[in-house]
Amino acid sequence: MFGPRDCARVGSLYARRLAGVAALLVASSGAAAVVVIPNLFPFLDPTGLVSTFNTAGPIVEKGPFFESLGTNGRKCSTCHLAQDAMGLSTRSVRETFVVTRGRDPLFAAVDGANCPGMTGTDAASHSLLLKNGLIRIPITLPANPGFQIRAVVDPYGCGVVTDSVTGAVTVSVYRRPLPTTNLRFLSTIMFDGRETIAPLTSKDSFPVNLATDLMHQALDATNIHAQASVPLTTEQQTEIVNFELGLFSAQLADERAGLLNQGGAQGGARNLAAAAYYPGINDTLGADPTGAAFNPSGMSLYAAWENEKGRGFFGRYTEQQRADIAAGEKLFNTRALTVTNVRGLNDNPTLAAALGTTVPIASFAGTCTTCHDTPNVGDHSLPLPLDIGTGHDAGQERDPQIANALSQLSFPGVPVYEITGCPNPFAAPGSTEPYVIYTTDPGKGLVTGNCGDVNRVKGPVLRGLAARAPYFHNGAAKDLSELIDFYNQRFQMNLTDTEKRQLIAFLNSL
Repeated sequence: MFGPRDCARVGSLYARRLAGVAALLVASSGAAAVVVIPNLFPFLDPTGLVSTFNTAGPIVEKGPFFESLGTNGRKCSTCHLAQDAMGLSTRSVRETFVVTRGRDPLFAAVDGANCPGMTGTDAASHSLLLKNGLIRIPITLPANPGFQIRAVVDPYGCGVVTDSVTGAVTVSVYRRPLPTTNLRFLSTIMFDGRETIAPLTSKDSFPVNLATDLMHQALDATNIHAQASVPLTTEQQTEIVNFELGLFSAQLADERAGLLNQGGAQGGARNLAAAAYYPGINDTLGADPTGAAFNPSGMSLYAAWENEKGRGFFGRYTEQQRADIAAGEKLFNTRALTVTNVRGLNDNPTLAAALGTTVPIASFAGTCTTCHDTPNVGDHSLPLPLDIGTGHDAGQERDPQIANALSQLSFPGVPVYEITGCPNPFAAPGSTEPYVIYTTDPGKGLVTGNCGDVNRVKGPVLRGLAARAPYFHNGAAKDLSELIDFYNQRFQMNLTDTEKRQLIAFLNSL
């Protein structure tokens, strides 16, 4: 489970958390020391430096976000670390496991173990968290769902559990913790939208509704993940949400290109905090409330570097890396890809009408910004959960493009579910062929019980990617190389090795 590099970096967990101890520890007379992270403090990540801009000033690690408010020692900050762009990388998970010998609250059996009955501190009981950064999410199916579900592969024994008294069915899925930063750009709370109590679709209601949703999410997270016996007070919820809404995280510097806000570039968290946003901005499906048409060139952070020269760290010239980042951004905006068999797009009647056709749409051309349309942020500016295939079971996949794409990933050893009773949205007219879905995560379908939502999850904000590998909702891409290889196969991008390098350089600069 652990290689030489993990052992060599055992001490780096606390070194990175408390880097520059004199600057970060402030002790008042007679009181315990409190960790203070100066605004935009640079944390090392695999490709450079990441930082967080807090609109309220330095991050002072006190208050409910940093307190244990449940019964198992968990805090919000257990899974949302400043050095990981307020997310959780497997690098930090493994370091924490080694340093604490598996006793940190992060590994609480309720969801930090593969199943709640695994109460030991051995690595095998926490293999999904250690390898893919996954937390177990138990979701109770709504009454009378439109499909039937059963576990056909259940390696840990808690895939589908039926309550003997109530008959309620709970399904275990395994997902990455989403960052508690850059929240002012969200159109959906959680991968499956289950915490989006008030819609985030109108500019006028957005601030109030976002706060409402995040307060609900904070309450549920404390009750479920921290196993709270006493619910959060309104004051505690408000303090958590106000703290989160002030945070903006992004890559600060690239180890070869240098600072990402020099030479006309607009990278970094401070610039991100000033980014324009409203629900529907640059919407792919033409629903921008201003009436503006969709602009596929949604990323413009590094356009100035297309012909820029400058010095990076240690005085080295870094023209090539800056050129790669700029070229990667252009590829993200313009490289044609072919969209086929994507739930949420190829079966979307609004898109079909815009294209002058009917559903299902056999295929259409798009770019990365077709799905990542929020300018310089990268999520979708209106709710649009999609099924691009990352949750499909490779062993049962019949679409060769999806199967080839899945073969590029380091897929986690999670349960596989068989779903029956749903129509095939991509079936030929008049087809009566039985349709069976094999999936490792039914996505929004578990929340709504609707066939049309099965396997669909949202695309997250892309900023701060370099600090929080692995990627996708299930951590199946261990790095950006695997992620790009997946997209290259899935959407027939036909990328050269040079173009892959450029796209990775750009994504790491976010």
